[in-house]
Amino acid sequence: MTKVMVYSTSTCPWCTRVRDYLNSKNIAFEHIDVSSDREKAEEMVRKSGQQGVPVLDIDGEIIVGFDQAKIDKLLGL
Repeated sequence: MTKVMVYSTSTCPWCTRVRDYLNSKNIAFEHIDVSSDREKAEEMVRKSGQQGVPVLDIDGEIIVGFDQAKIDKLLGL
């Protein structure tokens, strides 16, 4: 099973779009609110090299931002 992690904040509109998109495709994912978890925020920066959100980790492949084409490709949609 594909492991999907979404690093985001509650105030980011693109983060909401990513989560809504994954939900609409019935994709299970772990939501990580980096605004309330400093350790996870640091983990996100280590993985992506970015401080901006959203960041997706799909089986170790990192996507910065809402790149629907890349998300679809990695998830086989």
